[in-house]
Amino acid sequence: MSDNMSKFDKACEQSPFLSLHHKTREFIEQKSSLYSFSFSQIRELITAGVDLQMWGFDIKDLWQDEGRESFKKFFEKYERLKNSEKEYMHAKEQKQNQKIEFLDIDKNIIGFGRCPVASPKTRCCNLLTLDAVEGCAYGCSYCSIQTFYGSKISLNRDFARKLSQIKLDKNEIYHIGTGQSSDSLMLGNKNDILEALIEFARQNPNVILEFKSKSDNIDYLLKVKLPPNIICTFSLNPQIVIDSEEHFTSSLKRRIKAALKLSQKGILVGFHFHPMIWFKGWQEEYKYTANELVQKFDPKTLALISMGTLTFIKPVLRQIRFNADKTKILQMPLTGAHGKFSYPLSIKEQMFGTLYKAFEAWHDEVFFYLCMEDESLWKSVFGFRYESNEIFEKAMKKAYMRKIKAAKNYKISP
Repeated sequence: MSDNMSKFDKACEQSPFLSLHHKTREFIEQKSSLYSFSFSQIRELITAGVDLQMWGFDIKDLWQDEGRESFKKFFEKYERLKNSEKEYMHAKEQKQNQKIEFLDIDKNIIGFGRCPVASPKTRCCNLLTLDAVEGCAYGCSYCSIQTFYGSKISLNRDFARKLSQIKLDKNEIYHIGTGQSSDSLMLGNKNDILEALIEFARQNPNVILEFKSKSDNIDYLLKVKLPPNIICTFSLNPQIVIDSEEHFTSSLKRRIKAALKLSQKGILVGFHFHPMIWFKGWQEEYKYTANELVQKFDPKTLALISMGTLTFIKPVLRQIRFNADKTKILQMPLTGAHGKFSYPLSIKEQMFGTLYKAFEAWHDEVFFYLCMEDESLWKSVFGFRYESNEIFEKAMKKAYMRKIKAAKNYKISP
């Protein structure tokens, strides 16, 4: 008994045991003692228990006492559930409001460099990222930002001056995004951040500056004159996914409305279907969203449409389970993906192919791409592929610059 408890205590210390309801903890402890589970079995059982709890199930729903077969039979049921299409209910499953702490920091330099998730093992556009803000007030269940920044949002003091000190080669085209360590529009022009970024774009016409957001906070952008080399992009998902997994963000309708207002002002916009999520009814929901965009937007005002899906590193998986919020985000078949974890390629191909086909009317007018996905998917989804990241990067910049140059001739609504 003491040996088993020692294993049990050690497994608890190295797993999200305390995130479980107390009755589930008692149940796992009882079964671990009864069947003398190994350290690894106890830890696996705790992890499965947390997953089931997050998905709205109880470990007892799947458990049956069948002697030595109990553990095996349980995990067979758990894996079947995990690998099936999740089902979202239409009732909202929002988190409780979270407390956000704003920090006024004074870093010597601004975070500026290669996209931190870039990898030579996936097809990458070589985006440069600019950390205008660090941390996010939104509560997306799959997000890695809160794993690294927690509930704190940092704003760098004297941002405009530090931004002006970035040295760029006037003969090179740069694609820079501000939505990697935070949401680009969430804070609006707080601390004059957008004002500084807009001036940076104006002073550097060889920069393609992308604001990426799940917000509809565009009031400041509508009030000021923007240089044509700013692109405002919106991450989209069906409303049922937003309700269940993208807490505190703007609704799908409000994101699309914001994008439409900007495009009518002559500002280039784009859409990121990233992450696409596999659930019951996903085909109809994503096709509906695509149809909404095709009906509402002139493709001449669109710079891009990207697609990508859930990809996790181990620290993010660990944090999701320690938080143990109500979410079905990990109810998915997790397979190895170049050192990370994601859907199998067959599911990705089906999702990306379905959405791309829904945009058939725009195939020749808008730049479509897969974000950080295995290069083998390009051929099956688009019918072509780029031979290298550098060729992909060049094609993207060329397409964006062509739209930027044409943007000066857009008819701007009053």
